[in-house]
Amino acid sequence: MSTARKLRLGPLPRTEIVKLSFPCSAGLKADLDRYAAQHAQIYGEAVDAVALIPHMLEAFMERDRGFRATSHKR
Repeated sequence: MSTARKLRLGPLPRTEIVKLSFPCSAGLKADLDRYAAQHAQIYGEAVDAVALIPHMLEAFMERDRGFRATSHKR
Protein backbone atom coordinates (compact mmCIF):
# COMPACT_ATOMS: atom_id res chain seq x y z
CA MET A 1 0.00 0.00 0.00
CA SER A 2 1.38 3.40 -0.97
CA THR A 3 1.38 6.10 1.70
CA ALA A 4 2.52 8.85 -0.69
CA ARG A 5 -1.03 10.21 -0.93
CA LYS A 6 -2.19 12.75 1.62
CA LEU A 7 -5.12 11.91 3.85
CA ARG A 8 -8.09 14.23 4.11
CA LEU A 9 -7.29 14.71 7.79
CA GLY A 10 -3.91 16.46 7.96
CA PRO A 11 -1.57 16.86 10.92
CA LEU A 12 -3.44 17.22 14.20
CA PRO A 13 -3.54 20.61 15.93
CA ARG A 14 -3.09 20.93 19.69
CA THR A 15 -6.43 21.88 21.28
CA GLU A 16 -8.22 21.95 24.62
CA ILE A 17 -10.23 18.76 25.06
CA VAL A 18 -13.39 17.56 26.77
CA LYS A 19 -13.77 13.80 27.22
CA LEU A 20 -16.72 11.99 25.58
CA SER A 21 -17.49 8.28 25.31
CA PHE A 22 -19.60 6.56 22.66
CA PRO A 23 -20.17 3.06 21.33
CA CYS A 24 -19.22 2.14 17.76
CA SER A 25 -19.23 -1.00 15.65
CA ALA A 26 -16.21 -3.29 15.56
CA GLY A 27 -15.89 -2.55 11.84
CA LEU A 28 -15.74 1.20 12.43
CA LYS A 29 -13.14 0.74 15.17
CA ALA A 30 -11.02 -1.38 12.81
CA ASP A 31 -11.29 1.31 10.09
CA LEU A 32 -10.32 4.01 12.58
CA ASP A 33 -7.30 1.97 13.67
CA ARG A 34 -6.21 1.53 10.04
CA TYR A 35 -6.66 5.25 9.40
CA ALA A 36 -4.59 6.05 12.49
CA ALA A 37 -1.80 3.75 11.27
CA GLN A 38 -1.77 5.45 7.86
CA HIS A 39 -1.83 8.88 9.49
CA ALA A 40 1.18 7.95 11.65
CA GLN A 41 3.11 6.70 8.60
CA ILE A 42 2.41 9.84 6.57
CA TYR A 43 2.94 12.45 9.28
CA GLY A 44 5.60 10.65 11.34
CA GLU A 45 3.82 10.91 14.69
CA ALA A 46 2.11 7.99 16.41
CA VAL A 47 -1.58 8.65 16.98
CA ASP A 48 -4.44 6.37 17.97
CA ALA A 49 -8.00 6.32 16.71
CA VAL A 50 -9.32 8.08 19.81
CA ALA A 51 -7.14 11.11 19.05
CA LEU A 52 -8.40 11.26 15.46
CA ILE A 53 -12.14 11.07 16.12
CA PRO A 54 -12.67 14.67 17.33
CA HIS A 55 -10.78 16.07 14.34
CA MET A 56 -12.75 13.88 11.93
CA LEU A 57 -16.05 15.00 13.46
CA GLU A 58 -15.00 18.65 13.38
CA ALA A 59 -14.01 18.38 9.69
CA PHE A 60 -17.30 16.63 8.91
CA MET A 61 -19.35 19.32 10.64
CA GLU A 62 -17.42 22.15 8.96
CA ARG A 63 -18.30 20.66 5.55
CA ASP A 64 -21.98 20.01 6.34
CA ARG A 65 -23.83 22.78 4.48
CA GLY A 66 -27.14 22.09 6.22
CA PHE A 67 -25.56 22.38 9.64
CA ARG A 68 -23.61 25.52 8.71
CA ALA A 69 -26.73 27.14 7.30
CA THR A 70 -28.54 26.84 10.63
CA SER A 71 -25.61 27.38 12.98
CA HIS A 72 -23.46 30.32 13.96
CA LYS A 73 -19.69 30.06 13.58
CA ARG A 74 -17.79 29.62 16.83
